[in-house]
Amino acid sequence: MSILTRHPNLNCEEEALLVKQCIAWNGNAQDKLYKLFAAKMFAVCVQYSKNREEAEDTFHEAFIKVYENLKSYSGEGSLEGWIRRIMVNTAIDKYWKNSHLFAVVNIDECFGDLDHYNTNDVLSKLEAHEMMKLIQSLPPCYKMVFNLFVFEGLKHKEIAKTLGISEGTSKSNLNNARAILKKAINQNRMINYPQVYNGR
Repeated sequence: MSILTRHPNLNCEEEALLVKQCIAWNGNAQDKLYKLFAAKMFAVCVQYSKNREEAEDTFHEAFIKVYENLKSYSGEGSLEGWIRRIMVNTAIDKYWKNSHLFAVVNIDECFGDLDHYNTNDVLSKLEAHEMMKLIQSLPPCYKMVFNLFVFEGLKHKEIAKTLGISEGTSKSNLNNARAILKKAINQNRMINYPQVYNGR
């Protein structure tokens, strides 16, 4: 395990001991693990959720899975990355359960082909908290693809398989997400969700 992927407050031996103690359901160890990763992982859940309440539900459900599945953590790679994957997968599960509630949004006619826009260029214009608010305001179908592509590094083929959509839909959703973000940045205001759905 690379020291660069380890939590800055833990060396290799301390991390291994903490994991072992958590597997044994040591309360103090579980509390320490929670405090080490809670803030960063809650931010991940917020990023994938429509509001704070949903983010809290995802976070608590995912952390229970972390404790229950630590015995499967091999020690290879980042413990933080392993925990993050559980957070993201839990958010995806919620997306699947609620996908029938999501409206289909098509803004191609409003924004045209946006393949030439660079996501990093868009995000670089924002402060972290502004970026989070904008991403949260995206329609769910766009937000999920955007997050998986930009922050998790998944390819469209992987996203399509994960979300049960076509690769073309994944690419279209990413482009539309970029379009909404770019428009919001250019107009120097937050996205008006009803306007997005009305195609204005």
